[in-house]
Amino acid sequence: MSSSPNSSSPVRFAILGCGRIAGRHSEHIGNFGKLVATADTVAERAQAMAEPHQARPFPCHEEMLGAVADEIDVVSVCSPNGLHAEHSIAALKAGCHVLCEKPMALTVQECGAMIQAAERANRRLFVVKQNRFNPPVAAVKQAIDDGKLGRVYSVALNCYWNRNPDYYINDPWKGKLALDGGCLYTQFSHFVDLLYWMCGDVDSTAAFSGNFCHDETVEFEDSGVAALRFRNGALGSIHYTINCYGKNMEGSLTIFAEKGTIKIGGQYLNELEYQNIEGFEISGLPEGNPANQYGHYVGSMSNHDDVYRNVVDVLTNDASIATNAYEGLKTVEIIEDIYKCSR
Repeated sequence: MSSSPNSSSPVRFAILGCGRIAGRHSEHIGNFGKLVATADTVAERAQAMAEPHQARPFPCHEEMLGAVADEIDVVSVCSPNGLHAEHSIAALKAGCHVLCEKPMALTVQECGAMIQAAERANRRLFVVKQNRFNPPVAAVKQAIDDGKLGRVYSVALNCYWNRNPDYYINDPWKGKLALDGGCLYTQFSHFVDLLYWMCGDVDSTAAFSGNFCHDETVEFEDSGVAALRFRNGALGSIHYTINCYGKNMEGSLTIFAEKGTIKIGGQYLNELEYQNIEGFEISGLPEGNPANQYGHYVGSMSNHDDVYRNVVDVLTNDASIATNAYEGLKTVEIIEDIYKCSR
């Protein structure tokens, strides 16, 4: 078991799963700590990610944890969604803290097992929710917390993206129900997280879904709608699709409240598109980071630098976790309920 890092020595990271999003992780690990090991079942990918950092590559997580767990402070789990629980629990049991990519897992039961493993090992379990750091998102959350909007009446979440066949061909696990889980897990779990972050628990759900033009590439829906009633009484709607023609169109969240109406929009919840609030105005927002670019498609906002800054701050300065494991579980709970209704 590795000892806890301190401010005088760099936090030592390993990456488990060296696919596309792992490149974003390795970049910021180099800025905030030190990458000491990589693991991937495709040995060439582990090797390619390890080389620039003089890290040790391994062909599987068991071999990596068995060989160098005592040299690792944090394992960044970037493997397919359906393996997040297995890989996170293995790293926690080996005595490492874990930073898990979204979604935390594919079931609430798996999330609970991860939390229990972290508690038993006395290790930290972080979950990547980088959209919380988008400047307009953070500003609207602060306005809600400060009571500037009063009681929230209803919210509308729209997720209109494009995912063409190349997206699934290049990463064969994507589109598979057991490893991918569905659009709400892979494409839009960040957006669902923001619903929970701003409105709280969901009491009841109704939903419908269909696969209109991805029969040959995915084993689940490519579009869906859901109606939510939150525990605080607010109503919510989600309309999501990966059928936007040609390119991503919009990721937006509109809030109707007692003292104002506000819309965060753009393609990735990166623009404050509308605000009309009693006696208050959000102004002076900094420009956000660009979206993650993956060649044939574009992902969410690239705020992994804020994620890693928080991880290091928590482990070396006892700061508060930006997104804890319980919040990751609640996002999965909402998605799981939607799928139980729509499938």
